[in-house]
Amino acid sequence: MGLPPLASGPHGTDALRPLLDTVLDALRTGTAARGGPLPAGGPDAVAARVADAAGDILPDRGDPDARGARARARPPGPADPAHPLCAAHLHAPPLAVAAAADLAASVLNPSLDSWDQAPAASALEALVTRALAREAGAADALVTTGGTESNQLAVLLARERHGAHLRLVHGENAHHSLPRAARLLGLPDPVVVPAPAGTLDPAALDEALTQVPGPHLVAATAGTTDAGLIDPLPEIAGRCAAHGVRLHVDAAYGAGLLFSDRHRPRLAGLEAADTVALDLHKLGWQPIPAGLLTVTDTDDLAALHHRADYLNADDDTDAGLPDLLHRSPRTSRRPDVLKAAVTLKTLGRTGLGALVDTVCSLARDFAGLVEEHPGFVLHAAPTISTVLFRPADATDDAVAAVRRTLLATGRAVLGRARADGRLWLKATLLNPHTRPEDLAALLTLVEGHTPR
Repeated sequence: MGLPPLASGPHGTDALRPLLDTVLDALRTGTAARGGPLPAGGPDAVAARVADAAGDILPDRGDPDARGARARARPPGPADPAHPLCAAHLHAPPLAVAAAADLAASVLNPSLDSWDQAPAASALEALVTRALAREAGAADALVTTGGTESNQLAVLLARERHGAHLRLVHGENAHHSLPRAARLLGLPDPVVVPAPAGTLDPAALDEALTQVPGPHLVAATAGTTDAGLIDPLPEIAGRCAAHGVRLHVDAAYGAGLLFSDRHRPRLAGLEAADTVALDLHKLGWQPIPAGLLTVTDTDDLAALHHRADYLNADDDTDAGLPDLLHRSPRTSRRPDVLKAAVTLKTLGRTGLGALVDTVCSLARDFAGLVEEHPGFVLHAAPTISTVLFRPADATDDAVAAVRRTLLATGRAVLGRARADGRLWLKATLLNPHTRPEDLAALLTLVEGHTPR
Protein backbone atom coordinates (compact mmCIF):
# COMPACT_ATOMS: atom_id res chain seq x y z
CA MET A 1 0.00 0.00 0.00
CA GLY A 2 1.41 3.39 -1.03
CA LEU A 3 1.48 6.54 1.02
CA PRO A 4 -1.94 8.20 1.42
CA PRO A 5 -2.48 11.36 -0.64
CA LEU A 6 -2.29 14.87 0.82
CA ALA A 7 -5.09 17.42 0.66
CA SER A 8 -2.90 20.18 -0.77
CA GLY A 9 0.04 20.23 -3.14
CA PRO A 10 0.03 19.50 -6.88
CA HIS A 11 -2.21 16.41 -6.60
CA GLY A 12 -4.34 17.49 -3.63
CA THR A 13 -7.42 18.52 -5.57
CA ASP A 14 -7.44 15.23 -7.49
CA ALA A 15 -7.35 13.32 -4.21
CA LEU A 16 -10.06 15.45 -2.63
CA ARG A 17 -12.62 15.39 -5.43
CA PRO A 18 -13.87 11.78 -4.99
CA LEU A 19 -13.75 12.17 -1.22
CA LEU A 20 -15.94 15.25 -1.41
CA ASP A 21 -18.49 13.27 -3.40
CA THR A 22 -18.35 10.57 -0.71
CA VAL A 23 -18.89 13.08 2.09
CA LEU A 24 -21.74 14.88 0.32
CA ASP A 25 -23.48 11.59 -0.49
CA ALA A 26 -23.12 10.49 3.12
CA LEU A 27 -24.55 13.77 4.41
CA ARG A 28 -27.53 13.44 2.07
CA THR A 29 -28.10 9.82 3.12
CA GLY A 30 -27.75 10.71 6.79
CA THR A 31 -30.32 13.50 6.52
CA ALA A 32 -32.84 11.18 4.90
CA ALA A 33 -32.22 8.39 7.44
CA ARG A 34 -32.47 10.69 10.45
CA GLY A 35 -35.80 12.19 9.38
CA GLY A 36 -35.67 14.93 12.00
CA PRO A 37 -33.30 17.31 13.77
CA LEU A 38 -31.83 14.66 16.07
CA PRO A 39 -31.29 10.88 15.90
CA ALA A 40 -33.97 8.97 17.79
CA GLY A 41 -33.34 6.80 20.82
CA GLY A 42 -31.50 9.03 23.25
CA PRO A 43 -27.85 8.91 24.43
CA ASP A 44 -27.50 5.14 24.87
CA ALA A 45 -28.99 4.28 21.48
CA VAL A 46 -26.88 6.89 19.69
CA ALA A 47 -23.72 5.74 21.46
CA ALA A 48 -24.46 2.13 20.45
CA ARG A 49 -24.95 3.11 16.80
CA VAL A 50 -21.74 5.13 16.80
CA ALA A 51 -19.82 2.24 18.34
CA ASP A 52 -21.27 -0.17 15.79
CA ALA A 53 -20.42 2.13 12.88
CA ALA A 54 -16.91 2.82 14.17
CA GLY A 55 -15.99 -0.79 14.97
CA ASP A 56 -12.33 -1.07 15.87
CA ILE A 57 -11.44 2.59 16.05
CA LEU A 58 -7.71 1.92 15.59
CA PRO A 59 -7.30 -1.30 13.56
CA ASP A 60 -3.91 -2.71 12.70
CA ARG A 61 -4.73 -2.31 9.03
CA GLY A 62 -7.06 0.31 7.61
CA ASP A 63 -9.72 -0.07 4.93
CA PRO A 64 -9.04 2.45 2.17
CA ASP A 65 -11.56 1.14 -0.40
CA ALA A 66 -14.45 3.34 -1.52
CA ARG A 67 -17.20 1.36 0.19
CA GLY A 68 -15.38 1.53 3.48
CA ALA A 69 -14.85 5.26 3.02
CA ARG A 70 -18.57 5.78 2.39
CA ALA A 71 -19.44 3.84 5.54
CA ARG A 72 -16.96 5.83 7.62
CA ALA A 73 -18.19 9.15 6.24
CA ARG A 74 -21.87 8.46 6.98
CA PRO A 75 -22.79 10.43 10.12
CA PRO A 76 -24.32 7.88 12.53
CA GLY A 77 -26.16 10.43 14.66
CA PRO A 78 -25.55 14.17 14.33
CA ALA A 79 -27.89 16.97 15.25
CA ASP A 80 -28.77 19.10 12.24
CA PRO A 81 -28.88 22.83 13.09
CA ALA A 82 -30.47 23.53 9.70
CA HIS A 83 -33.56 21.49 10.56
CA PRO A 84 -36.36 23.96 11.37
CA LEU A 85 -37.19 22.12 14.60
CA CYS A 86 -33.60 22.23 15.88
CA ALA A 87 -33.98 25.36 17.98
CA ALA A 88 -32.40 24.80 21.37
CA HIS A 89 -29.14 26.68 21.38
CA LEU A 90 -27.14 29.50 19.84
CA HIS A 91 -25.97 26.94 17.30
CA ALA A 92 -26.52 28.41 13.85
CA PRO A 93 -26.71 26.45 10.61
CA PRO A 94 -23.64 27.62 8.66
CA LEU A 95 -23.91 29.29 5.29
CA ALA A 96 -22.78 27.15 2.36
CA VAL A 97 -20.30 29.80 1.25
CA ALA A 98 -18.75 29.86 4.73
CA ALA A 99 -18.48 26.07 4.92
CA ALA A 100 -16.81 25.99 1.50
CA ALA A 101 -14.29 28.61 2.61
CA ASP A 102 -13.67 26.61 5.77
CA LEU A 103 -12.81 23.60 3.61
CA ALA A 104 -10.20 25.66 1.76
CA ALA A 105 -8.74 26.76 5.08
CA SER A 106 -8.52 23.14 6.24
CA VAL A 107 -6.86 22.02 3.01
CA LEU A 108 -4.11 24.64 3.12
CA ASN A 109 -3.91 24.41 6.93
CA PRO A 110 -2.08 27.67 7.68
CA SER A 111 -1.39 28.47 11.31
CA LEU A 112 -1.47 32.06 12.41
CA ASP A 113 1.43 32.00 14.82
CA SER A 114 4.05 33.15 12.32
CA TRP A 115 3.85 35.01 9.02
CA ASP A 116 5.77 32.38 7.05
CA GLN A 117 3.00 29.85 7.80
CA ALA A 118 0.14 32.16 6.82
CA PRO A 119 1.23 35.17 4.75
CA ALA A 120 -2.13 35.78 3.05
CA ALA A 121 -4.28 34.74 6.02
CA SER A 122 -2.46 37.10 8.36
CA ALA A 123 -2.99 40.03 5.99
CA LEU A 124 -6.65 39.07 5.53
CA GLU A 125 -7.16 38.76 9.28
CA ALA A 126 -5.90 42.31 9.79
CA LEU A 127 -8.40 43.63 7.25
CA VAL A 128 -11.38 41.70 8.62
CA THR A 129 -10.75 42.29 12.32
CA ARG A 130 -10.37 46.03 11.87
CA ALA A 131 -13.48 46.25 9.70
CA LEU A 132 -15.57 44.37 12.28
CA ALA A 133 -14.04 46.38 15.12
CA ARG A 134 -15.17 49.59 13.41
CA GLU A 135 -18.72 48.21 13.29
CA ALA A 136 -18.63 48.02 17.10
CA GLY A 137 -16.98 51.43 17.50
CA ALA A 138 -13.58 49.95 18.38
CA ALA A 139 -10.04 50.15 16.96
CA ASP A 140 -9.04 46.49 16.56
CA ALA A 141 -10.17 42.96 17.28
CA LEU A 142 -8.66 39.58 18.09
CA VAL A 143 -9.99 36.34 16.63
CA THR A 144 -11.16 33.92 19.32
CA THR A 145 -12.93 30.58 19.53
CA GLY A 146 -16.10 32.24 20.82
CA GLY A 147 -17.69 34.13 23.68
CA THR A 148 -15.99 32.18 26.44
CA GLU A 149 -12.48 32.88 25.18
CA SER A 150 -13.42 36.48 24.36
CA ASN A 151 -14.75 37.06 27.88
CA GLN A 152 -11.68 35.47 29.44
CA LEU A 153 -9.42 37.63 27.28
CA ALA A 154 -11.37 40.76 28.24
CA VAL A 155 -10.86 40.01 31.93
CA LEU A 156 -7.19 39.20 31.32
CA LEU A 157 -6.55 42.49 29.47
CA ALA A 158 -8.30 44.41 32.24
CA ARG A 159 -6.28 42.64 34.93
CA GLU A 160 -3.00 43.37 33.18
CA ARG A 161 -4.01 47.02 32.85
CA HIS A 162 -5.34 47.54 36.38
CA GLY A 163 -3.67 44.90 38.56
CA ALA A 164 -4.44 41.67 40.36
CA HIS A 165 -6.89 43.37 42.75
CA LEU A 166 -9.29 44.07 39.88
CA ARG A 167 -12.89 43.40 40.89
CA LEU A 168 -15.21 42.04 38.23
CA VAL A 169 -18.76 43.40 38.52
CA HIS A 170 -21.49 41.67 36.53
CA GLY A 171 -25.20 41.07 36.58
CA GLU A 172 -26.99 37.95 37.74
CA ASN A 173 -27.79 37.42 34.06
CA ALA A 174 -24.13 37.26 32.96
CA HIS A 175 -22.69 34.32 31.06
CA HIS A 176 -21.03 31.69 33.25
CA SER A 177 -17.68 32.27 31.54
CA LEU A 178 -17.26 35.66 33.23
CA PRO A 179 -17.12 34.55 36.89
CA ARG A 180 -15.17 31.53 35.74
CA ALA A 181 -12.61 33.82 34.10
CA ALA A 182 -12.19 35.74 37.35
CA ARG A 183 -11.55 32.48 39.20
CA LEU A 184 -9.10 31.15 36.61
CA LEU A 185 -7.17 34.44 36.63
CA GLY A 186 -6.90 34.53 40.41
CA LEU A 187 -9.08 37.61 40.89
CA PRO A 188 -11.27 38.31 43.92
CA ASP A 189 -14.79 36.95 43.88
CA PRO A 190 -16.92 38.97 41.46
CA VAL A 191 -19.57 41.40 42.64
CA VAL A 192 -22.93 40.15 41.38
CA VAL A 193 -25.47 42.90 40.65
CA PRO A 194 -29.21 42.15 40.69
CA ALA A 195 -31.01 41.75 37.37
CA PRO A 196 -34.65 41.64 38.52
CA ALA A 197 -36.11 42.02 35.04
CA GLY A 198 -33.49 39.78 33.45
CA THR A 199 -31.19 42.70 32.73
CA LEU A 200 -28.56 44.40 34.88
CA ASP A 201 -30.01 47.14 37.11
CA PRO A 202 -28.05 50.41 36.57
CA ALA A 203 -29.01 51.80 40.00
CA ALA A 204 -27.77 48.64 41.72
CA LEU A 205 -24.61 48.83 39.61
CA ASP A 206 -24.02 52.41 40.75
CA GLU A 207 -24.43 51.35 44.37
CA ALA A 208 -21.96 48.48 43.94
CA LEU A 209 -19.36 50.72 42.31
CA THR A 210 -19.78 53.20 45.14
CA GLN A 211 -19.53 50.72 47.99
CA VAL A 212 -17.07 48.07 46.78
CA PRO A 213 -13.41 49.15 46.53
CA GLY A 214 -11.92 49.05 43.01
CA PRO A 215 -10.39 48.94 40.53
CA HIS A 216 -13.46 47.56 38.73
CA LEU A 217 -14.31 45.88 35.47
CA VAL A 218 -18.02 46.05 34.70
CA ALA A 219 -19.34 43.34 32.39
CA ALA A 220 -22.69 43.99 30.70
CA THR A 221 -24.55 41.66 28.36
CA ALA A 222 -26.09 42.27 24.94
CA GLY A 223 -28.00 39.08 24.25
CA THR A 224 -28.33 36.83 27.28
CA THR A 225 -28.01 33.10 26.70
CA ASP A 226 -31.36 32.28 28.29
CA ALA A 227 -33.69 34.90 26.83
CA GLY A 228 -31.65 37.06 24.46
CA LEU A 229 -32.11 40.16 26.61
CA ILE A 230 -29.96 43.28 26.26
CA ASP A 231 -28.78 45.22 29.29
CA PRO A 232 -29.50 49.00 29.27
CA LEU A 233 -26.12 49.81 27.74
CA PRO A 234 -26.37 53.63 27.61
CA GLU A 235 -27.22 53.84 31.32
CA ILE A 236 -24.53 51.32 32.24
CA ALA A 237 -21.95 53.15 30.13
CA GLY A 238 -22.92 56.40 31.86
CA ARG A 239 -22.44 54.90 35.33
CA CYS A 240 -19.07 53.46 34.29
CA ALA A 241 -17.95 56.84 32.94
CA ALA A 242 -19.06 58.59 36.12
CA HIS A 243 -16.99 56.20 38.22
CA GLY A 244 -14.05 56.05 35.79
CA VAL A 245 -14.58 52.32 35.41
CA ARG A 246 -13.66 49.99 32.56
CA LEU A 247 -16.58 48.41 30.63
CA HIS A 248 -16.76 45.09 28.82
CA VAL A 249 -19.87 44.03 26.89
CA ASP A 250 -20.53 40.37 26.21
CA ALA A 251 -22.37 40.73 22.90
CA ALA A 252 -21.52 37.24 21.66
CA TYR A 253 -25.19 36.82 20.69
CA GLY A 254 -26.42 40.35 20.19
CA ALA A 255 -23.59 41.91 18.20
CA GLY A 256 -25.03 40.45 15.00
CA LEU A 257 -27.71 43.16 15.26
CA LEU A 258 -25.02 45.59 14.09
CA PHE A 259 -25.55 44.32 10.55
CA SER A 260 -29.25 45.29 10.60
CA ASP A 261 -30.40 48.86 10.04
CA ARG A 262 -33.66 47.93 11.76
CA HIS A 263 -32.17 46.37 14.89
CA ARG A 264 -28.81 48.13 15.25
CA PRO A 265 -30.27 50.89 17.50
CA ARG A 266 -30.83 48.26 20.21
CA LEU A 267 -27.05 48.26 20.69
CA ALA A 268 -26.78 51.98 21.41
CA GLY A 269 -24.05 52.43 24.02
CA LEU A 270 -21.94 49.54 22.73
CA GLU A 271 -19.41 52.02 21.33
CA ALA A 272 -18.60 53.13 24.89
CA ALA A 273 -17.19 49.72 25.82
CA ASP A 274 -13.46 49.12 26.21
CA THR A 275 -13.90 45.56 24.93
CA VAL A 276 -16.74 43.71 23.22
CA ALA A 277 -17.21 39.97 22.67
CA LEU A 278 -18.98 38.98 19.46
CA ASP A 279 -19.58 35.64 17.77
CA LEU A 280 -20.08 35.19 14.04
CA HIS A 281 -21.08 31.56 14.58
CA LYS A 282 -24.33 32.87 16.07
CA LEU A 283 -25.88 35.77 14.14
CA GLY A 284 -23.24 35.45 11.44
CA TRP A 285 -23.99 31.88 10.33
CA GLN A 286 -20.37 30.73 10.36
CA PRO A 287 -19.04 27.24 11.12
CA ILE A 288 -17.75 27.10 14.69
CA PRO A 289 -15.42 28.69 15.77
CA ALA A 290 -15.80 32.31 14.73
CA GLY A 291 -15.46 34.66 17.70
CA LEU A 292 -13.86 38.05 18.16
CA LEU A 293 -12.93 40.41 20.96
CA THR A 294 -12.83 44.08 20.01
CA VAL A 295 -10.55 46.53 21.81
CA THR A 296 -10.89 50.30 21.88
CA ASP A 297 -7.37 51.01 23.15
CA THR A 298 -4.80 48.95 21.25
CA ASP A 299 -2.28 49.52 24.05
CA ASP A 300 -4.28 46.86 25.94
CA LEU A 301 -2.83 44.28 23.56
CA ALA A 302 0.62 44.78 25.05
CA ALA A 303 -0.47 42.25 27.66
CA LEU A 304 -0.25 39.53 25.00
CA HIS A 305 3.22 40.45 23.72
CA HIS A 306 5.52 37.47 23.89
CA ARG A 307 8.78 36.43 22.24
CA ALA A 308 9.63 32.98 20.92
CA ASP A 309 12.74 33.13 18.78
CA TYR A 310 11.51 30.54 16.28
CA LEU A 311 8.29 32.48 15.66
CA ASN A 312 8.93 36.22 16.10
CA ALA A 313 12.62 36.87 16.65
CA ASP A 314 13.47 40.54 17.15
CA ASP A 315 15.59 40.77 14.03
CA ASP A 316 12.81 39.23 11.89
CA THR A 317 10.30 41.70 13.30
CA ASP A 318 12.73 44.59 12.76
CA ALA A 319 13.17 43.41 9.17
CA GLY A 320 9.42 43.73 8.57
CA LEU A 321 7.99 40.25 9.19
CA PRO A 322 4.66 40.69 11.01
CA ASP A 323 4.54 39.56 14.64
CA LEU A 324 1.44 37.38 14.99
CA LEU A 325 2.14 35.88 18.40
CA HIS A 326 0.59 38.84 20.23
CA ARG A 327 -2.73 38.38 18.43
CA SER A 328 -3.87 35.50 20.63
CA PRO A 329 -2.92 33.55 23.77
CA ARG A 330 -3.00 30.48 21.51
CA THR A 331 -0.02 29.42 19.40
CA SER A 332 -1.29 27.12 16.64
CA ARG A 333 -4.38 28.88 15.31
CA ARG A 334 -6.64 28.16 12.33
CA PRO A 335 -7.37 30.87 9.73
CA ASP A 336 -10.97 31.18 10.90
CA VAL A 337 -11.02 34.64 9.40
CA LEU A 338 -11.19 33.21 5.85
CA LYS A 339 -14.77 31.98 6.11
CA ALA A 340 -15.81 35.28 7.68
CA ALA A 341 -14.07 37.29 4.95
CA VAL A 342 -15.73 35.30 2.17
CA THR A 343 -19.13 35.70 3.85
CA LEU A 344 -18.76 39.44 4.38
CA LYS A 345 -17.68 39.92 0.77
CA THR A 346 -20.42 37.68 -0.64
CA LEU A 347 -23.39 38.94 1.40
CA GLY A 348 -22.28 42.40 2.45
CA ARG A 349 -23.84 44.29 5.33
CA THR A 350 -27.22 44.28 3.59
CA GLY A 351 -27.27 40.53 3.07
CA LEU A 352 -26.27 39.74 6.64
CA GLY A 353 -28.73 42.32 7.92
CA ALA A 354 -31.52 40.63 5.98
CA LEU A 355 -30.71 37.31 7.66
CA VAL A 356 -30.76 38.99 11.08
CA ASP A 357 -34.09 40.66 10.29
CA THR A 358 -35.54 37.35 9.13
CA VAL A 359 -34.76 35.37 12.30
CA CYS A 360 -35.89 38.23 14.54
CA SER A 361 -39.15 38.31 12.60
CA LEU A 362 -39.52 34.54 12.97
CA ALA A 363 -39.18 34.92 16.73
CA ARG A 364 -41.92 37.54 16.80
CA ASP A 365 -44.14 35.30 14.68
CA PHE A 366 -43.56 32.33 16.96
CA ALA A 367 -44.26 34.45 20.04
CA GLY A 368 -47.53 35.49 18.41
CA LEU A 369 -48.52 31.86 17.86
CA VAL A 370 -47.78 31.09 21.50
CA GLU A 371 -49.84 34.06 22.73
CA GLU A 372 -52.80 33.08 20.56
CA HIS A 373 -52.75 29.44 21.70
CA PRO A 374 -54.80 28.82 24.87
CA GLY A 375 -52.59 25.88 25.79
CA PHE A 376 -49.38 27.90 26.14
CA VAL A 377 -47.90 30.79 28.09
CA LEU A 378 -45.38 33.23 26.63
CA HIS A 379 -42.71 34.60 28.95
CA ALA A 380 -42.18 37.90 27.11
CA ALA A 381 -41.91 39.39 23.65
CA PRO A 382 -38.56 38.38 22.12
CA THR A 383 -35.70 40.87 22.12
CA ILE A 384 -33.62 39.10 19.46
CA SER A 385 -34.53 35.61 18.22
CA THR A 386 -35.13 33.66 21.44
CA VAL A 387 -38.61 32.81 22.68
CA LEU A 388 -39.38 31.38 26.12
CA PHE A 389 -42.70 29.57 26.47
CA ARG A 390 -44.31 26.73 28.40
CA PRO A 391 -47.48 24.66 28.36
CA ALA A 392 -50.16 26.36 30.44
CA ASP A 393 -50.72 24.88 33.89
CA ALA A 394 -47.79 22.46 33.47
CA THR A 395 -45.44 21.79 36.36
CA ASP A 396 -41.72 22.37 35.99
CA ASP A 397 -41.26 18.59 35.98
CA ALA A 398 -43.69 18.32 33.06
CA VAL A 399 -41.86 21.07 31.16
CA ALA A 400 -38.55 19.25 31.64
CA ALA A 401 -40.12 15.93 30.66
CA VAL A 402 -41.61 17.13 27.37
CA ARG A 403 -38.25 18.52 26.31
CA ARG A 404 -36.50 15.22 27.05
CA THR A 405 -39.23 13.24 25.29
CA LEU A 406 -38.81 15.28 22.13
CA LEU A 407 -35.04 14.79 22.32
CA ALA A 408 -35.43 11.02 22.76
CA THR A 409 -37.78 10.73 19.79
CA GLY A 410 -35.59 12.99 17.66
CA ARG A 411 -38.63 15.08 16.70
CA ALA A 412 -37.55 18.49 18.03
CA VAL A 413 -34.66 20.08 19.90
CA LEU A 414 -35.65 22.75 22.41
CA GLY A 415 -33.60 24.35 25.16
CA ARG A 416 -34.56 25.16 28.74
CA ALA A 417 -34.23 28.29 30.84
CA ARG A 418 -35.25 29.43 34.31
CA ALA A 419 -36.95 32.79 34.62
CA ASP A 420 -39.32 34.27 37.18
CA GLY A 421 -38.88 31.18 39.33
CA ARG A 422 -40.21 28.80 36.67
CA LEU A 423 -38.78 26.49 34.02
CA TRP A 424 -39.42 27.50 30.42
CA LEU A 425 -38.89 25.86 27.06
CA LYS A 426 -36.49 27.88 24.91
CA ALA A 427 -36.73 28.21 21.14
CA THR A 428 -33.70 29.94 19.64
CA LEU A 429 -34.58 30.64 16.03
CA LEU A 430 -31.44 30.97 13.90
CA ASN A 431 -32.54 29.25 10.69
CA PRO A 432 -33.71 31.91 8.22
CA HIS A 433 -35.33 29.19 6.06
CA THR A 434 -37.79 28.23 8.79
CA ARG A 435 -41.40 28.55 7.57
CA PRO A 436 -44.58 29.54 9.43
CA GLU A 437 -45.85 25.96 9.22
CA ASP A 438 -42.67 24.76 10.95
CA LEU A 439 -43.39 27.06 13.88
CA ALA A 440 -46.95 25.76 14.10
CA ALA A 441 -45.69 22.16 13.93
CA LEU A 442 -43.33 22.82 16.84
CA LEU A 443 -46.20 23.96 19.06
CA THR A 444 -48.26 20.94 18.03
CA LEU A 445 -45.43 18.59 18.94
CA VAL A 446 -44.95 20.16 22.37
CA GLU A 447 -48.67 20.09 23.05
CA GLY A 448 -48.94 16.45 22.03
CA HIS A 449 -46.05 15.29 24.20
CA THR A 450 -46.73 17.28 27.37
CA PRO A 451 -47.55 15.00 30.34
CA ARG A 452 -50.96 15.70 31.81
